[in-house]
Amino acid sequence: MPHFKVAIVGAGPAGYFAAQALQNLANEEQSFSIDMIERLPTPWGLVRSGVAPDHPKIKTVSKVFEKIANTENFRLFANVEVGADITVAQLQEKYDAVIIATGSSIGKKLGIPGEELRGSLSAAVFVPWYNAHPDFVGVDTPLDADTAVVIGAGNVAMDVARMLALEPSELDPTDTADHAIDALKKSNIRKVYISARRGPEHAAFTSPELRELPKLEHTNVVMRKEDIEAAIVRAGSEPEKDVKSNLDAMLLIAENPKSEHERTMEFLFQHTPKEILGTDRVEGVIYSTPNGDVTIKCGLVITAIGYQAQGIVGVPYENGKVVNTDGRVNGNMYVVGWAKRGPSGVIGTNKSDAAAVIELLVSDLKSPKNAGDISELLSHKVVVTQELWQKINEAEVTAGEPKGKPRVKSVERTELLKHAGL
Repeated sequence: MPHFKVAIVGAGPAGYFAAQALQNLANEEQSFSIDMIERLPTPWGLVRSGVAPDHPKIKTVSKVFEKIANTENFRLFANVEVGADITVAQLQEKYDAVIIATGSSIGKKLGIPGEELRGSLSAAVFVPWYNAHPDFVGVDTPLDADTAVVIGAGNVAMDVARMLALEPSELDPTDTADHAIDALKKSNIRKVYISARRGPEHAAFTSPELRELPKLEHTNVVMRKEDIEAAIVRAGSEPEKDVKSNLDAMLLIAENPKSEHERTMEFLFQHTPKEILGTDRVEGVIYSTPNGDVTIKCGLVITAIGYQAQGIVGVPYENGKVVNTDGRVNGNMYVVGWAKRGPSGVIGTNKSDAAAVIELLVSDLKSPKNAGDISELLSHKVVVTQELWQKINEAEVTAGEPKGKPRVKSVERTELLKHAGL
């Protein structure tokens, strides 16, 4: 029976779902060994460092990841960077197939004046800052002004706005980074605007996220009723299902505005940013709107307008994605998830996406290479295996228990490796 070796680069949802699809295709005629390689000492990708901490239910998918990882013929090589510690060419030589599942970690730019000012940040920096990503601990996040602006009309923009607008003590029972909770408790921000270039009917929010907004206990959520009603008219008598459920959820918010709290989150539609104002730091944003230019004074601007994949030497990229045809890249290389299709869909979208690519991959396999083991190439490197990751995981969960949190995340690489006994 042929036994094939597959490397997966990236230990986020797309990587795990690719591994699961391979495991599901193992049978009497073929079997697979899977080596998952991750740059950070910790796996789970966006489930650990992207999902908003006040949405713990979404993180329960990590139980599925752990089940996949604890299956026979699966190995984790965390704290290993492809392109630095080991090359793509070496992987292609050692493995029957190499799957790129590195996601998209670089925030897209607006390309307007003032974007480089202090207080102008990308969600790609702000989100991992509050989620305890080791590379983003020291992000300069000025929270001393009373107003913040979030630019974007997707769930990431909404997560960012919510994190800025909720009462910070609501984060105490979550796994938000301690440094972020401390900073948010000292924050002066009381007004957060979310701005979208187009009308409500084009927003990329999902309706479950919108329906949760009125449940915020200490925050007013404001949408102008006339904006939503005009969007309903523009969407026509038979809008797509997602659009209809979004507009229904928005109308409920618009018809029942809260106004008793000191914290407010307000949506601005048909606002296109033209310039970020300020000399040494952000002081405001100029928007063009259907009624002319408008200036909003603020001290913090966070852009959440999409992501691009970070390049790896040896992997072809174009327009922020890996160049591919239905997931095939070149030679024995494949791609899944955001690196393949761009930052779209929810975590579950990666499951069907990965399954389709794995079917192609398996149909391409001929005879196994048997080209030795990756371990000999990494003898110089401190590698976090699945067993060692479980030690880190247990240490964080144990630290969270007395505080009523799911975990207390360690943010320094040295501390993470110490938990692993390295």
